[in-house]
Amino acid sequence: MRNSSVESPAEGTLESSVESTTEDTVEGATRDIAEVPAVEIITTAAVHLMSAAAVKVGLADDPDQQIDLDEARKLINALAGLITAGAPEISDMHARSLRDGLRSLQLAFREASVIPDAIGQGPGEKWTGPVN
Repeated sequence: MRNSSVESPAEGTLESSVESTTEDTVEGATRDIAEVPAVEIITTAAVHLMSAAAVKVGLADDPDQQIDLDEARKLINALAGLITAGAPEISDMHARSLRDGLRSLQLAFREASVIPDAIGQGPGEKWTGPVN
């Protein structure tokens, strides 16, 4: 009769192999992020916020189903704050294109709104100033 608490050699090897692979993956990811320049992390975060805001403001494939101006406002505010705070840390080339994208989102938000915000009160305008 076999004792169920004793592992077979194959089972122990598989378990330790899975643990080792997981540790290697985490270690590799940690090393990878350490090698990424701050400019790339900032711009990548901004692009993710910009993409999500574009969907929520109705600039995607199915605007009738995806538009959510409350969510878009939050995303645009976060994006404006990130761009404003990060601009001095990234090159003007990166900041300029991010600002252009942000402005386009702010204008699209204004167009999508049934009752537009007053000039200077729209999403992100606290950080960017009025957008016309």
